[in-house]
Amino acid sequence: MRIVLLGAPGCGKGTQGHRLAKQYRIPEISTGDLLREAVAAGTSLGKAAKAVMDAGQLVSDEIVLGVIRERLSRSDASKGFILDGFPRNLAQAEQLDELLGQLDLPIDLALLIDVDVDTIMQRLFGRRSCVSCGASYNIFYAPPKMDGRCDECGGRLRRRSDDNEETIGNRLRIYELQTMLVVEYYREQGLLRQVQGIGEPDDVFRAVLKVVEETKKLLASRDRSATIRRVVARKLQEQRDGDTAAKDTVPAPVVVNKVVKKTAVAKKPVAKKKVTSKKVAGKTATKKKAVAKKTVVKKAKVKTAKNSATKKKLTSKKPVAKKPAVKKKTVSKKVAAKKKAVNKKTAKKSPVRKKSAGSKAVPADRKKVISKKTSVKKKAVAKKKAVAKKKAARKRR
Repeated sequence: MRIVLLGAPGCGKGTQGHRLAKQYRIPEISTGDLLREAVAAGTSLGKAAKAVMDAGQLVSDEIVLGVIRERLSRSDASKGFILDGFPRNLAQAEQLDELLGQLDLPIDLALLIDVDVDTIMQRLFGRRSCVSCGASYNIFYAPPKMDGRCDECGGRLRRRSDDNEETIGNRLRIYELQTMLVVEYYREQGLLRQVQGIGEPDDVFRAVLKVVEETKKLLASRDRSATIRRVVARKLQEQRDGDTAAKDTVPAPVVVNKVVKKTAVAKKPVAKKKVTSKKVAGKTATKKKAVAKKTVVKKAKVKTAKNSATKKKLTSKKPVAKKPAVKKKTVSKKVAAKKKAVNKKTAKKSPVRKKSAGSKAVPADRKKVISKKTSVKKKAVAKKKAVAKKKAARKRR
């Protein structure tokens, strides 16, 4: 926790700051103590501060900020700290925010201890502080167990030199004019919480602890939500970076070339398939033609074989079968003669018909087949005659 204690002089900031530092084990940084150490050490800053403090004026911002920067740079302030007595004006508050922003130590809580003026006057006149450990006491409200000695370390107690009526009155006027602007500054930022400083120190401390714990819980919930937002934002950014990286690694023209190549490769086997299908179709067509030719030749052979068989049967019978053959020949001769006569007449009338008639002429292959058939028939008849002659000759004998 990083806490700024606000309030008028004598409101109990020192007492409550000391207890808070002990409770949370963080350093209490009092600008007054730091300046008094510088004055005791006799440094240039201490000498300049002594003249201002003796006159009841506020030390310059440059001196105070220099002392605070040196104190916050120590390792014990990394976990948190309590600032007592600073900032005292609006300019100091703004400069402190800038300094803490540079050190990455922003303020978590601005705690105002509110006390009326009469109570403040009594406290300022009666307050004492330990020279060794810095513990605060008041002879009217919180006196030590032993007069002049610290209850914690046994150190000597002393009264501050600026705790006189004139100085106190001057400091209260400065507080009303300047420090109240600081209260409003932190109120606008939403960091201000207020505690009543009237009553026993223990009661005031319990109220202070309650405010600090509530602030810690609120900060924890804010941190959780902030971390969640950061994680979500980081994941979204990684997603966007991944998408842009994917787009960058696969540019549009390369994709087009790849697609074109793939389509070209895909087209080649299709073309081959077409060619092969044509070849196959041609082969199948040629095969079909060859098979058709073979079947035609086979059918022709079968027909010739059947014809020859029937002719043999006819020839093997008695010569009675000669008559219809002769009649057929004569009839066919007569029909042929009639056809010729008709063809001659039609040829004389229309030459076009001659052409059509000529187109009906018997092909050469058919003529050969007919001539073969007639020759076969003649041979069969000759054989039969010879066989008949032999039989007749035998009978005669």
